[in-house]
Order: sequence, then C-alpha cells, then structure tokens
Amino acid sequence: MNTNRTRTRVAKTGLAALALTMSFGLAACGSDDSSTATDAPADTTSSTPAEEETSPAEEESSEAPMGAADQVFGPACEQVPADGDGSFDGMATAPVASAASANPLLSTLVTAVAKAGLVDTLNSSDGITVFAPVNDAFAAIPPKTLKAVLKDQETLTKILTHHVIAGQLSPDQLAGEHETLAGDMLTVEGSGEDFMIGAEKATVLCGNVPTANATVYIIDTVLMPS
Repeated sequence: MNTNRTRTRVAKTGLAALALTMSFGLAACGSDDSSTATDAPADTTSSTPAEEETSPAEEESSEAPMGAADQVFGPACEQVPADGDGSFDGMATAPVASAASANPLLSTLVTAVAKAGLVDTLNSSDGITVFAPVNDAFAAIPPKTLKAVLKDQETLTKILTHHVIAGQLSPDQLAGEHETLAGDMLTVEGSGEDFMIGAEKATVLCGNVPTANATVYIIDTVLMPS
C-alpha cells in the first residue's frame, strides 16, 4: 500500500510539473509575439507629395520658355504682327521665303524674290542669314529703275543673293566680312544692336529674327553688289 501511494504521488507531481512547464512556455511565446508587434519601428521614409523636393528638371520645366519675340531687337520690331503667321513666333516655324511672305514689312522683297525664282532656293537652304530690305527701302529706288530691275531676272538674282550669307549669325557673330550667295563680299560693322551693312551703311531696323532655316535682319536700304 505504501508503495502504491508513493507511485501515485510521483505521478501527480510529474504531471503538475509538466503542466507548469507548458504554461511557462506558452506565456513566453505570447510575450515574444507581443514584443515583436509593439517594438517594430515605424516607417519614417514615406512623405506626402507636399513634402517632396522639386527636382532641377521640374524647376526648369516650370519656367516659361523663351519665345521668338524675346530675342529680337530694333525700332521696327513693334510693327511686326503680334500673332499669326507674320508674327515672330509664326515666322520661326516657316522657312525664310515663306516666313517673309507673311510679314507686311517685306511685301516688296517677297515680290522680288518670286520674280527672281528664288523662293525654293531660299526655303531649302540649310542655315543662312538674310538681310531683308523693308518696303520703304525699295520705294527709295526710282520707280523706273526698280521696274526695269524687276524685269531683269539675272540682275535681280544677283542683287537679292547679295543679301544672303551662309550660316545663321547671331548679333555677336555679325560684324566682319562675309561671302554672299552672289559670290562677292559684304562687310558688316558694329556691335550689340547697332550695325552698318555694306557700302550703303544700311542699318538694322529689326534684327535677329528667327525662321525655320534662317536668321533675318530687316534693314532700311537695298544693298547693291559691287
């Protein structure tokens, strides 16, 4: 009897110890899970759109692009239409002969270019500078002389190509001696916004006008080849 009681006590003691051990294990697991959930660091890397920095590219794109009218100079520039094909922005998208045809200051020149058969030549040229006499410059030529020249295609072509040089020259490149499409030389003096062109000392009325394939300087005098 005593032996049986001893075995019973041992068995009960073992079961109690096992239950106690399992309860401690479960508690420990619960404690670890809770610690993991509560101790995880918060994600501080995200930010709202308002807090994000603007990149240099985004800053540049927010600036208004420079228009064609922003680069021209001269007293006659204000006579150029503010919008449409004849405006500075309109001319900038067309080849030079087509661009000139939309500018009311250059209607006589456009007529002369058409009579000389130079429209396609000028429109297809790759990078040129054109000195474009205004209507008043042609009006200063005696009517009889002008009429005769407009009928003489060879002479007219030589005069008009004397107004064209290779390369699209900005104002700081303009001064110097340049070969014309007529094969002779044309001298430009001056700097900044003040220039004198050729032996006639023509002045720039509206300069640095961009077209699709040329830079145009509208001048007050028709230039004559030597």
